[in-house]
Amino acid sequence: SAMFLVGLTGGIASGKSTVVAVLRELGCAVIDADAIAREVVQPRFKAYRQIVHYFGTEILLENGEINREALGNIIFSHPEKRQLLNSITHPEIQKEMLKQILKYFVLGYRYVILDIPLLFETNRLTKFMKYTVLVYCDLPTQLSRLMKRNRLAQAEAEARIASQLPLDKKCKLASHVIDNSGDRESTRWQVLRLHARLEDSLDFLWARLAAGTAVAGLAGLVYLLLWHFSS
Repeated sequence: SAMFLVGLTGGIASGKSTVVAVLRELGCAVIDADAIAREVVQPRFKAYRQIVHYFGTEILLENGEINREALGNIIFSHPEKRQLLNSITHPEIQKEMLKQILKYFVLGYRYVILDIPLLFETNRLTKFMKYTVLVYCDLPTQLSRLMKRNRLAQAEAEARIASQLPLDKKCKLASHVIDNSGDRESTRWQVLRLHARLEDSLDFLWARLAAGTAVAGLAGLVYLLLWHFSS
């Protein structure tokens, strides 16, 4: 009956998707902030209209959707425009994340993992996390993986890595670290050990019970009001 939040993060090409895949295999509830970020900039959402208003129609594809690569090139070289984009998308992303958290709360999950790539960079959500997990790999491995995955020259890959907080610094901020510098089996074993520790945790039991009591009390109040005005 306990539930708490776990923040999962990493660095570009550190192998976070590998860890998420194992967690999903184990039946964990994982909320993907990147997937939500892609969803909230679709044409039917408010954030889409704001982005087009501020960045212009030149960032659109022929089908009317936002060209993520073109927008990414703009914000990568202009920090003030990155901040503007974040101010537009972050509130919408957080609303959708909250909806999904409440869904898993109702379903009775012990904990929910929030997969947030820039968890420590933005530092707005860490206070809500009982635990934070960093997927780490050493810098040479990170650089090699990024160059291979994105077909980048070394200078380009180094610039992208430098735009994020170094993984060595993130290690000091995380409550748990999964070292993904080695092979998949080593990483999988670390994830299994972390999962066992999280499953055994009973943190936030009283917070959940208090929240349940509050929801029940609110439902009772609504019922009384409806009864009063209908009688």
